[in-house]
Formats: sequence, structure tokens, C-alpha cells
Amino acid sequence: MVWKALLTRRRGQHQRPVFPPLTRNQIGLTWIGHASFLVQFPALNLLIDPNFANWLFLLKRQRRAGFKFRDLPHADVVLLTHAHFDHFHKPTLRRLPRPRLAVVPWGVGDLAEGLGFDRVIELEWWETFARGDLKITLVPAKHWGARVLGDRHRGYGGFVMEYQGRRLYHAGDSAYFEGFKEIGRRCPPEIALLPIGAYHPESFRNVHMGPDEAIKVFRDVRARWLVPMHYGTFRLSFEDMDEPPRWLEDLAVHHGLIQHLRILEEGVPAVF
Repeated sequence: MVWKALLTRRRGQHQRPVFPPLTRNQIGLTWIGHASFLVQFPALNLLIDPNFANWLFLLKRQRRAGFKFRDLPHADVVLLTHAHFDHFHKPTLRRLPRPRLAVVPWGVGDLAEGLGFDRVIELEWWETFARGDLKITLVPAKHWGARVLGDRHRGYGGFVMEYQGRRLYHAGDSAYFEGFKEIGRRCPPEIALLPIGAYHPESFRNVHMGPDEAIKVFRDVRARWLVPMHYGTFRLSFEDMDEPPRWLEDLAVHHGLIQHLRILEEGVPAVF
């Protein structure tokens, strides 16, 4: 898997993003690549799992980040779903301008020391951090949070973000589990950012999910829009890199959900 990635030429182009002015009750969403997103509300920017790396050790980035780091707007809050290197990328985090606030799962805060954060908030599942009109809730996932072998005390999860009545859900890394139905009951989002890659071989579904399960999650959480992520950037498994979005689109057509699917292009802002 690593050898094939090393031999594959990196694809994609950096965009010159034009971030649209937002009016009240609008959400701007820009996919940077992998699980990294810039979420923009009027007068508030959130950055989720930022990763601009071209390499993760021997793991080569297969598609360029959607835009260059210098084009990244200032982030008021940084959300980190768990401590894995592809989600918690320290070199990217160090480069972010201050002031910065980080929200992380339990047991992850010490990893943020020395990265320039002014404040780090640790949450347990179903705990909420609120500041002004913004509410951020850490919700369960089926994954694991260890940074290194034996590092088992660190938490993980997804985030539900609410601002001025709009609600967005980033699932982080997760396999399918019944907990998605509880998320749908307690805090159904309008927009669900769901992982669809790293599912082959079948044993990988213990911690990841494919497009078929993402469709189930979309229904479980009772969202209006499905935005896929966690595919096409790093080769983490053995399915074809282009297979997840193709399969998801076919499934959306089959289930009559194609009008609810928004496949974003890296670096191109979308308004919801």
C-alpha cells in the first residue's frame, strides 16, 4: 500500500479560494482534503482536523490540499476529533496564527502543549462548550484515540456544531454503530460530514465505514445534506482511490437521495 502510493504521482491543484460573504443563517463550507474542513459562519471561522502535509512519515499525500496554507483564513476555533497523525497534524497546527482556541476529546489536551494555543478545552462525550452563539458538542464514534501503541487513555469522537440555529456534524473517524441513531435523536444536524474511505479489506470496517454505511448514518442522524470526506487524499487502505465517491453516488441514486448529496471539490467553498 505504501509502495504503490510512493510510485503514484500526486494529483489535484491548489485553488485560489474566493470565500463568499455570508449573511445570517448561512454556512460556508470548504473541504481542504481528507477530514480537513474550514467551516464559516457569519463573523466566525472553525477549522476541523487541519492537515496540509504532503507526507505523513512514509505516507505520501495523493491529492494536493485544496488551497495553500497562506490562503487559509484566521480560525477562531480549531476542532480536533482525535490524536491520529492524519487528523492531529502538529506541523500544521503550529503554523496557525494566534489567538487560537482548541476543542479536543478527553486525554488529548497535552498533545496541544507547545503548539501556540491560548486555550484548550477537553470534552467528554455529550459535553458541550459554548461561547456566544456557538455550541460545540463532542459526540460518540466507533474508533480509537491512541497516538502511539499503548497510548490508550486518549478520547475520540465527532463534533456537532451549532450557530444561530444552524447545525453541522463532523463524524471524525468512525465505523458504523448504533450510536448514530442517538445523535439523530438528540441533536440532528442539517449537514453531515461523513467518512467514506479506508474500508477494504473488510476488517478495516471495525474502525472505518464505506459509502454503503455512510448512507445508513445519513439516515440515522436525520440530516438534510450528506458531504463525504476521508477519501482520495492519503492511501490508508486497498480500495481504489476513486472508488468511494463513485460508489456513494451510485448508492444515492439507488436510494433516491441524490438531491441530498453534495460532493465537494477541494478548495472550492460551498454555501449552505
